[in-house]
Amino acid sequence: MQHHRVDALMTTEVATVHTDTPFKEIVRVLGEHHVSAVPVLDQDKIVVGVVSEADLLRKEADSEGPARLPLSVHTRRGVRAARGKAEGETAADLMSSPAVTIDRSATVGQAARTMEQHGVKRLPVTDRGRLCGIVSRCDLLRVFLQPDDVIRVEILDDVIRRDLWIDPATVTVRVTEGVVHLEGELENKTLTRILVRMCRGVDGVVQVHDHLTYAVDDTKINPADIPRPGRRL
Repeated sequence: MQHHRVDALMTTEVATVHTDTPFKEIVRVLGEHHVSAVPVLDQDKIVVGVVSEADLLRKEADSEGPARLPLSVHTRRGVRAARGKAEGETAADLMSSPAVTIDRSATVGQAARTMEQHGVKRLPVTDRGRLCGIVSRCDLLRVFLQPDDVIRVEILDDVIRRDLWIDPATVTVRVTEGVVHLEGELENKTLTRILVRMCRGVDGVVQVHDHLTYAVDDTKINPADIPRPGRRL
């Protein structure tokens, strides 16, 4: 079963800045490209950070003067880091680092989990550290535009026949708007669970409804009851 890779969905024309790009030039790049953040590259085109509108706005916030409140040790460290960005003049001073990136060979699922874990809306896509594109939440959602007939063929050919060695004639697969319905009888309950789980992993599948039956409930078999060589029944 093949999953869409990030490099099949990414945008290859990416607005970037370099570590020595000055503050006003970063603002200009964000405005011209209508983006809220850009990757920061070093001289070897390695992604070393990301600078966002939030990073730049610290300078404006700092112009109002620091808050006079009692702060914990961790908060004081955060304030010092924010003050450093507020006083920064180049992308190297202003950026958030290290950058959260994704390798171009990663799957859509891996990219989605990375975005969720780090609370970001887009990821620079890299190849051995070098920038080759950028992928957004909107890009990842494109997998759900996979036609129903394509999803059905992938489930029948890749999941049922090739991966699980199940006779396709024993399973009926219906797909409507990305929702999969499975019907038929399999050898055991464990196999039905595996089939359902693998169908959920097919790109473009929204949900799987399990109407499968099974000949044997192998989840209730006691291992001690299984005959072993040399054991008398």
